[in-house]
Amino acid sequence: MTADVLIHNKYKWLEENQQFFLPPVCNKMMHNEGQMKSFFVGGPNLRKDYHIEEGEELLYMHKGDMCLKIVENGKHKDVQIKEGEIFLLPARIPHSPQREKNTIGLVLERERSEDELDGLRYFVDDTTESLYEKWFHCTDLGIELPPIIKSFFASEQYKTGKPIPEELPEKPPVDIDLETKVEDPFLLKDWIEKNIDEIKSKGSKQLFDDHYQFSVVAWGPGEEVACREHSEVFMWQMEGKSELIVDDKTYQVNKDDIVLVPQGRKYTAHRTEDSLCLVCYQDPTKKKPWKK
Repeated sequence: MTADVLIHNKYKWLEENQQFFLPPVCNKMMHNEGQMKSFFVGGPNLRKDYHIEEGEELLYMHKGDMCLKIVENGKHKDVQIKEGEIFLLPARIPHSPQREKNTIGLVLERERSEDELDGLRYFVDDTTESLYEKWFHCTDLGIELPPIIKSFFASEQYKTGKPIPEELPEKPPVDIDLETKVEDPFLLKDWIEKNIDEIKSKGSKQLFDDHYQFSVVAWGPGEEVACREHSEVFMWQMEGKSELIVDDKTYQVNKDDIVLVPQGRKYTAHRTEDSLCLVCYQDPTKKKPWKK
């Protein structure tokens, strides 16, 4: 769990870490020690594997476009996420990010509980039949994925394109979601412009419905007081300034700063008249039950 409030200027941090967004690494964690995992991903990174998890992922394209291949309602689908767009991926949707050269995207996800397993699955050609899959407790995807990917490309399944039934789990640890229709990505700037009057008059507005694990709220001028017992809070100061008070310590938050507030810590944010801050957290207690 993160013990201290962390503040990074987004552009300064990206410049200082630009070497990590090139091959062979292509990504860099901004926050990895606590409940909220945030990282930026570069390219090119074209993959065949599909990732399955019980948490949700929030994606924002900082530079360039990407394609997120998913399986929706049992069918393959390409989700095009363009520069400046935001997208919320529901839990248990197989997904495979395809990123091009000179692109950078932000990804937010949550820490896994001790009983949660992630899956990496390869499909037979363009079907949804499993060719090869491995399940693991995820603590660091950057470390845990490469050996699985390497083992697939050395496997008999890769050479023949045919699954070996006895090597596949009779009952996978996680059932994929065959019912949810994902929401389309949308331009964050356009959404803000469309809703700015309501944000200013009411103080805030949610980007997505309450049924998700993720809460994503655009906060305008005024005061926000909160304490998130089950999650860390990720804040992106998009416009203006905020004064953030956590445990009687005051922090000045400027435009393009990204802040992480530790789990279970009460905070008060005083935001200026020209302030716009995106506040995100993912509550694992809102995970929908499913039948094993």
